[in-house]
Amino acid sequence: MKQTSKMWIGMTVLAFASSAVTGAVIKNTTTNEAPAPIFAPSPVATAAPGGFVDLTSAAESSVNAVVYIKVTQTGKTQRVTVQDPFSDFFPFGDIFGFGGRGQQPQQREYKTPDRHGAGSGVIISSDGYIVTNNHVVGDADQIEVKLNDNREFKGRIIGCDPTTDLALIKIDGKDLPTIPIGNSDDLKLGQWVLAVGNPFNLTSTVTAGIVSAKARTLGANGIESFIQTDAAINAGNSGGALVNEKGELVGINAMLYSQTGSYSGYGFAIPTSIMNKVVADLKVYGTVQRAVLGVGGQDVSNYIDAEKAKGNDVELGTVSGVYIEKVYDTSAAEDAGLEKGDVITEFDGKKVSKMSELQEAIAQHRPGDKVTVKYLRNKKSHTETITLRNSQGTTKVMEEVDLDQLGVQLKPVSDDEKKTMNISYGLTINAIRNGKMKAAGAGKGAIILQVNDQKMNTVEDWEEAVKSANQSTDRTLWIKALTPSGRKVSYVIDLNE
Repeated sequence: MKQTSKMWIGMTVLAFASSAVTGAVIKNTTTNEAPAPIFAPSPVATAAPGGFVDLTSAAESSVNAVVYIKVTQTGKTQRVTVQDPFSDFFPFGDIFGFGGRGQQPQQREYKTPDRHGAGSGVIISSDGYIVTNNHVVGDADQIEVKLNDNREFKGRIIGCDPTTDLALIKIDGKDLPTIPIGNSDDLKLGQWVLAVGNPFNLTSTVTAGIVSAKARTLGANGIESFIQTDAAINAGNSGGALVNEKGELVGINAMLYSQTGSYSGYGFAIPTSIMNKVVADLKVYGTVQRAVLGVGGQDVSNYIDAEKAKGNDVELGTVSGVYIEKVYDTSAAEDAGLEKGDVITEFDGKKVSKMSELQEAIAQHRPGDKVTVKYLRNKKSHTETITLRNSQGTTKVMEEVDLDQLGVQLKPVSDDEKKTMNISYGLTINAIRNGKMKAAGAGKGAIILQVNDQKMNTVEDWEEAVKSANQSTDRTLWIKALTPSGRKVSYVIDLNE
């Protein structure tokens, strides 16, 4: 099982419920079509003889729509420096062909082993769209999907969202079994739920438990409002279904909280209230059209506790809500007049008692949506209508940058280049064609050292820098580089053009 984050409380471990390789995929799309719902709730009747909840129908109907996902991350070829350890014993060379004393180190290539992992997914449309976790498929080079009836398909990534740890993949199939989508907002504490997935490669496993808590945060993802359950979730359950007693999908299983690294505590699922919007955006745009309010803060209860620990008396007019500690410049919140010290108590008609609930509510909207925000200032209630924006401060559709448009193929600098150029890192332009980089003056053999003050060690560093710039307010790449002759140069790439 892959552990990506640890929260130590005694010996407690917070881990992804997956044995898969991890990572992210940059996806390009050019359509500006507004996403339409790709699924809708479809209640399934259940029986409850003798007053007990009968979960058999829910289990039988959902297990066919949960798939087993096997992923492969192809090993990378690396160059290493090899020095013959016996050169001093054979000054004129040895019988195996190695050089003698004073021989220069040799450059050799070796390939790291392929990495394999597994997880689960949920078929949400009969034509083969499958929801899973980003940490299951995000860095996969090959995806194999096995259905409950043992049919196997090749999967391809439609889009990934590391911020919510969700991903959408597609297989080529027709009339596939699906799961109806339920409303996670309707879940009640103590309500029975089933976790369906493939723990420890035990395919089509169903476990039962109750909803232990809602809107739980763990600090693992950028946006979190987990459903907490005591239904057993283990390695391989990631991306599987959390269903209610009607057989409706109410969450995507993602993490476990345990003292052992396997089930002995609680499991956590991403609610469908977040999943629906993310998946619809990934299907149409390839990236999430994420709305931003533009405030930083914390739960009112945490703020009060922190102030009391300092010996301060706090009277905000409420003991729940989100205390605003910062309002960001040029944000929707600033335009609406929100200030530090305000307490958000309601967002778009939904009561907000903590930050995770506010995040969940915002995550259901797109830039350009108008919402009402109710807040307290000096214990007096106010309501404002706010137009949400994206991270760039606009209401335009955000698209992923197509790396091919930059027109370069990169590779890490070789040891010879490091020695010749007196550098310790960088990416060499191995090939270049017509594109933004060539238009900016870059040529083959140039070495990219930094992008927006981030050092370039790997191609992944380059992809991440481009992605971050694309989501920033100015959408510009400021590149520091060396020409093949060693001359320092700078390139400026405007991603808006």
